[in-house]
Amino acid sequence: MLIQGDANALEIRVAAFLSQDPVMIGELIAEKDLHTDNQVRLGLPDRGTAKTFVFRLIYGGGAWSYANDPDFAACKFNEKQWQKVIDAYYDKYKGLYKWHTKIVQEVTLTGKLVMPTGREYEYVPKVQRGEKVWPRTTILNYPVQGLGADVMAIARVSLFNRLKTLNIPEIKLINTVHDSIIVDAPDQYTDTIANMMLDVFEAVPRNFQKLFGVEFNVPMKAEVEIGQNWKDMEKYR
Repeated sequence: MLIQGDANALEIRVAAFLSQDPVMIGELIAEKDLHTDNQVRLGLPDRGTAKTFVFRLIYGGGAWSYANDPDFAACKFNEKQWQKVIDAYYDKYKGLYKWHTKIVQEVTLTGKLVMPTGREYEYVPKVQRGEKVWPRTTILNYPVQGLGADVMAIARVSLFNRLKTLNIPEIKLINTVHDSIIVDAPDQYTDTIANMMLDVFEAVPRNFQKLFGVEFNVPMKAEVEIGQNWKDMEKYR
């Protein structure tokens, strides 16, 4: 049996932690459906569009890119309308906007960013028409993607250590893909491992603080699926 644990809303949780946006953190603690709320608030056609919009904005998406992206053709928004959507989102999540502004300014002054883990990112501007142009999307992307990878590494090592304590050779951690971890195990251990995965992700904030001495004040959650193969996975309970 394959048991897969997916980090729930990994990028949003990481962005909430890095920005310390109080609204976003509060919604995650309350387990609010952010995407549905933002769909209604921003006047977007469906939850999926709202979800895609948010992920791309976290990584530096702009009004022009939304207006010219086929994925958002159903919205039929022009560039000015998309800018109003972006402004409304930033008005709700003012902490995220301040963090985005802050790290772009920091890079333009120092050429680098230092993460809470100690990881450093260095950036090099391009020269266009005699002026330095800093890669805004990369500046916003790397911290979230990088810390997301660190969070997954913590969960992965924690799960591996817990699996070792079972001392059952047939249970194998076989794969990780972006925000998921996959274990192959005999059917009778499905419940044990599924619950172990849920616990591992919920323990990430505690383990993060142990490792880096920084409070990770955003809850982590996982969604677990099981199946005989990767194609035919079903939600666990």
